[in-house]
Amino acid sequence: MQTIGIVGGGIGGLTLALACRQAGFNDVFVYEQAEQIEDLGAGIQLSPNASRVLIALGLKDVLASVASYPQAVHLRSWKSGYLVAQRPLGRFSEDRYHSPYYHLHRADLHRLLLDAAVANQVTITTGKTCSSLDAHEGREQINFTDGSHAAHDAVIGCDGIHSAVRRSLLGVDEPRFTGHVAWRGMVEAARLPEGLTNPVVTAWMGPKKHFVHYPVRGGELVNFVGVVEVTHNDGVGEESWRTQGDKAEIAEDFGDWHPDIVTLINAADRCFKWALYDRDPLENWSVGRVTLLGDACHPMLPYLAQGAAMAIEDAWVLSRMLENWEDETAEGFLEYERYRRPRTNKVLLGSRAQGAQFHLNDRLKVIMRNVRLGLGSRFLPDVAMQQLDWLHGYDCVKGFD
Repeated sequence: MQTIGIVGGGIGGLTLALACRQAGFNDVFVYEQAEQIEDLGAGIQLSPNASRVLIALGLKDVLASVASYPQAVHLRSWKSGYLVAQRPLGRFSEDRYHSPYYHLHRADLHRLLLDAAVANQVTITTGKTCSSLDAHEGREQINFTDGSHAAHDAVIGCDGIHSAVRRSLLGVDEPRFTGHVAWRGMVEAARLPEGLTNPVVTAWMGPKKHFVHYPVRGGELVNFVGVVEVTHNDGVGEESWRTQGDKAEIAEDFGDWHPDIVTLINAADRCFKWALYDRDPLENWSVGRVTLLGDACHPMLPYLAQGAAMAIEDAWVLSRMLENWEDETAEGFLEYERYRRPRTNKVLLGSRAQGAQFHLNDRLKVIMRNVRLGLGSRFLPDVAMQQLDWLHGYDCVKGFD
């Protein structure tokens, strides 16, 4: 039985570790650069295509204990608050896709995955930053910045958008600044009026900007994300959602938007600023017995709320490829990327397109978008939902029973 080394202990890496243990691998090792999990203010939407994987890993009850259960998506006009369109979630979505749609605090999801990995005898080492990879005595060696090494039969880079594993395999690639800057914040629900704590995802669409908010942690907190187009990348911050920003900037960016948005921003103690960069889809993810997962191979813009979901899907598929191709790991990794690349490329490109639709500035195009969305949600709701079947109805678990 081969040993598996996972670089990165985020959502994708821990899900992969659990999936590999479930697939029968005993020696699973995770190396995480952080010393401990940070309870940063970030929410995450876990759509049915992702939640079904975590449920298959035995996490249904613990997920339900920390999640919020949204009942609908509301699309609103940026200034008037007019309800352009709505789409049901809750029981309607669960009946359609056979798995729940959850909202979670990212730290809660990370913690429950970590606890499950520890309970399943995954070996997790923190404070380990990968610097490079080498072949060593027929195995793949991970080199760490502290001078230590670890050799495994298979290595998977789950180390995010700035992946050292990706850089070691494929060289340095230069991302493109999209012209978009995202703001994140978290507010205690008790500090907000009732209308801002409803169990819905609300997306406000405006000229060259949009704003999304939804409850997390069982309704105790409200997470928000505001995205602004800028003309240059000077002073926009890092390509990381962990960088704290000046709250006065986001207050100015959305100062003339609907009062609900102003209320949310004013109630936040702090905000994080995230410069959004983009990369084209990779032509290959694997070299020998090393491959990539999640943002390390297909970083995408957040406009379909699928970044973590794609990593979770990757994890399930990759664990089953390792199981099926245990004696030919390199070929198994190639099968994994052949299977996953069309799916992740479609979501990546779809995320770009969704951002463009949210930010329309031409009056005629805005009217046409709103009429199309409004007619579909009011008079043809089933047809409107069908547009998401390819995304939320995807079932990688069934594909690898």
